[in-house]
Amino acid sequence: MFDLFGRKRRRRQTLRKQPFPPAWRTILEESVPHFNYLEPEDQNELQGHIQVFLDEKIFEGCGGLEITDEIRLTIAAYACLMLLHRDTDYYPKLVTILVYPSAFVAEKTQPGPGRLIIHGQETRVGESWDRGVVILAWDDVLASLETPTEGHNVIIHEFAHQIDQENGPGDGYPDLGDEELMANWPGIFQEEYDGLLDDLEEGRETFFEPYAAESPAEFFAIAVEYFFIIPQDFEEAHPELYDTLMQYFRQDPASYWNPWQEEAH
Repeated sequence: MFDLFGRKRRRRQTLRKQPFPPAWRTILEESVPHFNYLEPEDQNELQGHIQVFLDEKIFEGCGGLEITDEIRLTIAAYACLMLLHRDTDYYPKLVTILVYPSAFVAEKTQPGPGRLIIHGQETRVGESWDRGVVILAWDDVLASLETPTEGHNVIIHEFAHQIDQENGPGDGYPDLGDEELMANWPGIFQEEYDGLLDDLEEGRETFFEPYAAESPAEFFAIAVEYFFIIPQDFEEAHPELYDTLMQYFRQDPASYWNPWQEEAH
């Protein structure tokens, strides 16, 4: 068992050190807006993580979509952006990423009166399962990359769910691994979540979209989206929550992600 873990660790070290293909680098520069705003050392770290991720995860095209290097690298880049500066096991529950050309229909169940369970369907652009699967709609990915400052990125959203699901069913409380975070996280997140519920009930304008009130798991996923996509606005609106996520992710997107600047790194 220990030798198995050792082999995995050594293989990952080897993959991270391999030269990054120039053609892949070009795709990152042209297709992943965040990449060009990272410091060179963070770009190198991200490239190493991407090589491990692509080696370990399976991509499958659905609905006639052909998986290309652009699709694989774009998804891997945003999934791995959340791993920078952290000890990581590369989304250990995740096996397969299913990519549809556009929104897909998913089965939905919800409790009805008494013990009745209501079955139905709904259209979605992303899903994260705790049984090894992430599902994404590629046209929604592209739309979010064309308008990268509007607070939406389905890749980040679904992989935030994966992070949340690493230690059990998604509940907004990921594996924190830090005593200070473990002490502060429940109070800060519960206060922010309850505040959102109160604001919506009273009809007050909210920073977070209403869907974040669906559950603590959705609140966490949307907060992570906003943290990486509109960090300056997030930090101004909810500084304590922003600082908590900054401590967890060990990076400060507000300090580097500014697509309004004329030049990136």
